[in-house]
Amino acid sequence: ARYPPSPSQNTIMRRAVVVSTARTGLAKSFRGGFNMTHGAALAGHCIEHAVARAGLAEDASCIEDVFLGCGMPEGETGMNVARNAAMWAGLPNTVSGATINRFCSSGLQGIANAAHSIIVDGATAAIGGGVDSISLVQPKMIKGVAVERKLMKSHPALWMPMIDTADIVAERYGISRERQDDYSLESQKRTAAAQAAGLFDDEIVPMETVMGVKDKETGEVSKVPYSVVKDECNRADTQLSGLQSLDPIMIK
Repeated sequence: ARYPPSPSQNTIMRRAVVVSTARTGLAKSFRGGFNMTHGAALAGHCIEHAVARAGLAEDASCIEDVFLGCGMPEGETGMNVARNAAMWAGLPNTVSGATINRFCSSGLQGIANAAHSIIVDGATAAIGGGVDSISLVQPKMIKGVAVERKLMKSHPALWMPMIDTADIVAERYGISRERQDDYSLESQKRTAAAQAAGLFDDEIVPMETVMGVKDKETGEVSKVPYSVVKDECNRADTQLSGLQSLDPIMIK
């Protein structure tokens, strides 16, 4: 954040700068360490650490708003999760919160809105970011989808699953399966190399949580303590042959 300019600088456009960042590691959906962690806790943990890294832990009164993007703002990421996360992080109750839904670009929009509040609205400091929980929210959201008849008839793609849009994009722009497999492999290699070099270590704040573990034979779910300390979704041992052997999910 940039603090209010002096009277002699009133004609100068305000600037917004990023003074600190923090994020959790990425855990696997449904089977990962965050499969029982509420969205307010996920985001609140990051906010708490970002505020501390900015040197504002003792006095966060200058923070005026929290903007969090959320692609599925329902259930455990509902009820204005941005405001709830701010309270979870221990911020003063004078701090407002706004949850933004722009689907895949929701988090980016949250950051843009935070910058806007500083540059245009004159806020001293603001927080921008994003949060989602596929494990807790997506199953409920899918079951509860309610379409609007007129829109469904005129714009059915509004409710199109992302896997269908991916097939459409691939066909429209001539992106072959081979190119996708090659790019996937390169992405896995780059991620593994970055992890090995510790390039993500400074941005990740480990989080102690409780994970649900399902017994494959009995179906019983037990709760076990777990610590998410790194990104866990990538597969460093990925081989091109393995990618090539995967069957398409939805292609017609």
